[in-house]
Amino acid sequence: MIADLLRLLLFPALMVFAATSDLLTMTISNRVSLLLLAGFLVLAPMSGMSLAVFGMHVGAGAAVLAVAFGCFAMGWIGGGDAKVAAAAALWFGFGDLLDFLLYASLFGGALTLLLLSFRQWPLPYVFAGQTWLLRLHAQETGIPYGIALAMGALAVYPQTDWIGAVDLARFTLH
Repeated sequence: MIADLLRLLLFPALMVFAATSDLLTMTISNRVSLLLLAGFLVLAPMSGMSLAVFGMHVGAGAAVLAVAFGCFAMGWIGGGDAKVAAAAALWFGFGDLLDFLLYASLFGGALTLLLLSFRQWPLPYVFAGQTWLLRLHAQETGIPYGIALAMGALAVYPQTDWIGAVDLARFTLH
């Protein structure tokens, strides 16, 4: 039952937290990525993941980390985004990685266009006291890509083996 609750709630909750944090502060704490890593390391054995599958998940996370840090070095994404992308890839493994990256890219493109459009209009006076909104509206501010990563992750996660392994009958009301 505890493993089922962890499979249902841990990853989605941490991804929502990452998105919210990125929206409000333009940063994602290292703790989020570390909690995603720790959650995977605890839940994978509890779920009966074989060593070979575990290795493939680690490989997916390492591959995304390498590419994401290249993107970070080029100034295309933030360091928190790179770490969260790699931590999410660890959960998805190669089996669901392409779907995650595709969704995150599509949501990221839409988010970028939306924010660029939003930044072309003056911010209404009623919102002038909202520091997070002023930061988001500023032309020189980047795109909080953690939002797109979280949306992509949440779009794919329900179709993964993590959710497929949950015994939903335990959660029905009798």
